Amino acid sequence: MRHLRATAKSLVLSHDVSDYLTVCYSATVELDFKFSSDGLIPAIVQQASNGEVPVGPVLMLAWMNREALEKSLQTGLMHYWSRSRKKLWLKGETSGHTQKIKRWFADCDRDVLLFEVEQAGGACHTGYNSCFFQEFDRNAKALTIVEAKTFDEAEVYKK
Repeated sequence: MRHLRATAKSLVLSHDVSDYLTVCYSATVELDFKFSSDGLIPAIVQQASNGEVPVGPVLMLAWMNREALEKSLQTGLMHYWSRSRKKLWLKGETSGHTQKIKRWFADCDRDVLLFEVEQAGGACHTGYNSCFFQEFDRNAKALTIVEAKTFDEAEVYKK
């Protein structure tokens, strides 16, 4: 079983972290990734797979600041930075559709993160499992949506 290990300048992933919620990680570690000038890094989120290589469907893309990344690693649940609301948020804080981290990766330039998660409910606020439910043809014409909604967003996000 792999675990995260804190070093002086980074967090090191060393295998499956399925017991994430029972392990606590230091939030004081300097994260050695390339955040943008506004302090953000893109996070690609995909459904966890059992193989050595990530192959699950992409669920969403979101933005993380250092606090969101630290909080995600501390709790084992995905946290993001909302650019529109200008605040930290826990995925599923309203809907209950949380994302439990199974594994994570950085790309070769260390400026994009990839998280494999166990998704509870749908990932998209519009009711779909993935935010990438709309396919387009080569002329940018929207094709018929073939993915069924996993929940009714009007019921989940009652105001």
